[in-house]
Amino acid sequence: MIDILREPDIYRIEYESDDGAGAALRFEKKEGLSVYLSSPSSPVKFVCLRWRGKTEGECKILGDGWERLYGNAEWRGIVPERKMPWYFFVSSGNTVQGCGVKVLPNAMCHWQFDRGGVTLVLDVRSASKGVRLGSRELFVCEVVSAVYEGLSPFAAAKRFCALMSPSPLLPSEPVYGSNNWYYAYGNSSHEDIMKDSEFVSMLTPGIANRPYMVIDDGWSPNMTCGPWDRGNERFPDMPRLVREMKDVGVKPGIWIRALYDDSPFIKDGHTLAGHDKTLDPTDPAVLAHIAEDVARIRDWGVMLLKHDYSAVDVAGRWGAGNSLFLTDDRRFMNDSITSAEAVKTLYRTIYEAAGDMIVLGCNCVNHLCVGSVHLNRIGDDTSGEYWDRTRKMGVNCLAFRLCQDEHFFKVDADCVGLTAAVPWEYNRQWLELLSKSGTPLFVSAKIDDCNEEIKQALREAFALAAVQKTGCEPLDWMNNTCPAVWRFGEETRTFSWDEELGVGI
Repeated sequence: MIDILREPDIYRIEYESDDGAGAALRFEKKEGLSVYLSSPSSPVKFVCLRWRGKTEGECKILGDGWERLYGNAEWRGIVPERKMPWYFFVSSGNTVQGCGVKVLPNAMCHWQFDRGGVTLVLDVRSASKGVRLGSRELFVCEVVSAVYEGLSPFAAAKRFCALMSPSPLLPSEPVYGSNNWYYAYGNSSHEDIMKDSEFVSMLTPGIANRPYMVIDDGWSPNMTCGPWDRGNERFPDMPRLVREMKDVGVKPGIWIRALYDDSPFIKDGHTLAGHDKTLDPTDPAVLAHIAEDVARIRDWGVMLLKHDYSAVDVAGRWGAGNSLFLTDDRRFMNDSITSAEAVKTLYRTIYEAAGDMIVLGCNCVNHLCVGSVHLNRIGDDTSGEYWDRTRKMGVNCLAFRLCQDEHFFKVDADCVGLTAAVPWEYNRQWLELLSKSGTPLFVSAKIDDCNEEIKQALREAFALAAVQKTGCEPLDWMNNTCPAVWRFGEETRTFSWDEELGVGI
């Protein structure tokens, strides 16, 4: 095992320009190894740290993703060029080592592992440009590591997540319910939401912890875009809708894309340079505008806020690739703070404005939203149209991020899209897994496609999800990217996820 809690053997600092100079690193040993950067005169883009050490024998390695996963998580052998954001695990024989940075660093951090050692790359850029620190010394991150003997890789992963994140934000009671996206896909109305609310309320009789009904995209004046101060013609009175939802026995939730706006506010130059609708999260006026939007929604009586698209709006790309910030068309107004600092401030602003609302993050930068979201979507969208997408994005992401549950936040593996387009034999199993997993359960049910068998299954699943006293572990995740064998306490269950015939081959 490689000791990364000592000062690195070598390091390199990459500047904005070839004539950059004058940066310095400082290391401080605490629980882990804290890294500090100063650079009074030259903008800095990256800091690379290298610990040398030989790795002998066979091993398997698991890394994380920048924001949500994309059905691509897996234990693999050594791939030297593989970039593993935030943390990784090495399993060899009876030993598992976790290496990572504690949550809420001030850099975008990724690891690379090879036979000769471990490299940590710290991206301290401000969007796509070098950060201008001036006289400020930047706390970059705290490196942590632990070696576990005799534990399963899953148990070791849970312990290491607790080490990286000792103070999670969690809801006071289990969160479950319905979301209209995966059958409506934005085509919805006040009346449709009320029908959904009555349906999910009817399926949860006598349960004191009432279900949520989340109004997803499609309610605002502009699809997927603000302003977020009113509904469109199909949602003429949002406060009234919220009141009516509560009257039928559900907790109202709502979706927003906080950084994408088409209101008069953007005409005052608050967007990222060259982007006419994407707001600049380093602009204090933008943060105040977002806080006002969130507070207004809270005042409507909404009880759950789902905020989406923050990673792609800040970075300009999805997080499925090797790096979150690759494009050079992102410029922040304030280039004296790192992208990680900007994103953390955005998340904290939303959380503080939300008051007593439950905050559900979606497309959030995973390591940076801890403490500002109660729940976080851990994978890309499941589907109400294609089972293979749910299998890839749902089952894979639940298996490989379940170790974060209750240590980072409650993990949300996304919805069961209950429509006639997805065979019930698959959705029945996905519903069972989610309801027994101890994680939030959301369904997206097209009411007309739900027969009595499905309704009864929903009643049973909601009853479990309302208390979330069970938990689970994927038993074949070391060899299967879509684990089929799961343990629930003393029970072991084998699911059949595989389709008999592919489509569009």
